[in-house]
Amino acid sequence: MARKKIIAGNWKMNKTPSEAKALVELLAPLVQNDDVDVVYCVPAIDIVPVVESVKGSNVAVGAENMYVEESGAYTGEIAPAMLVDAGVKYVIIGHSERREYFKEDDAFLNKKVLKAFEHGLTPILCCGETLEQRESGVTLDWIRLQIKSDMQGVTAEQAASMVIAYEPIWAIGTGKTATADQAEEVCKAIRECIAEIYDTDTAEKIRIQYGGSMNAGNCKELLAKPDIDGGLIGGASLKADFGEIVNYNK
Repeated sequence: MARKKIIAGNWKMNKTPSEAKALVELLAPLVQNDDVDVVYCVPAIDIVPVVESVKGSNVAVGAENMYVEESGAYTGEIAPAMLVDAGVKYVIIGHSERREYFKEDDAFLNKKVLKAFEHGLTPILCCGETLEQRESGVTLDWIRLQIKSDMQGVTAEQAASMVIAYEPIWAIGTGKTATADQAEEVCKAIRECIAEIYDTDTAEKIRIQYGGSMNAGNCKELLAKPDIDGGLIGGASLKADFGEIVNYNK
C-alpha cells in the first residue's frame, strides 16, 4: 500500500507573527506538490496568522505543543480545543526538546497523545536516542519502549492515522544526519513494533517520518527508503530549501 509522504516543518521558537506571514508567502509557490502532505508546525503565537495565510492552499497547520487538560488554571498552557478552533490539524508530541528541557515523561506524553485524538488532532509523536544510547547499542530497545509507553490505550484505527517521527537526538540541529540506512533501520523497527502492538495492516498504514538535519541535499536518499514516509524538518523549514524537500520527487 502506497503511503502518502508527509513533510512537516517544525519552526521551533522562531518567527514573530509578521515574519511568519512573510515566510508563508515566500514558501507558497515552492511547496506545491499533490503527492505530499505539507504541514507547518508553528509557535502558538503564529498559529492564527499562519492559518489565515495558508487558507485555500495545500498546507495544513500544526502546533508544537499542547496541554492535557481541557481548560482551567494552567497559566501559559494551550488547550486542545483552542488549537482546533484556530484551525490546527496536527500537534507535535514528545519532541526531544520537550522531553529534555521541560521534563515531559512517557506517562505524560501518553496523556497528550490520547487527548489529541479526543479532539480530532493528528499527533506527530517523536522518538529518538542520544549518542550515548546509540553507541551502547540500545537504540531499538529504547525507541520501542518510547513507542509502547506513549501509545498506551491508542486504538488500531487511531494508530493508523497518526504520524511517528524518528529523530535521533544526536542529529537534531547538529548538521549530523543518520545515514539513510541507519534511518531506515530504525523506521523499519518502529513499523515492526506497531505490527506487534496492533497488526500488519495498522503498521502498513502508519506514516513514519525521519527528522534530524534532513535538508535539500540529503532528502532524496532518505525519502527513497521504503519505511521513511516523510520528514520533520527543523532549520531547513525556515527557508526556501523547504520547497526542495517537499518536491524531492520532481
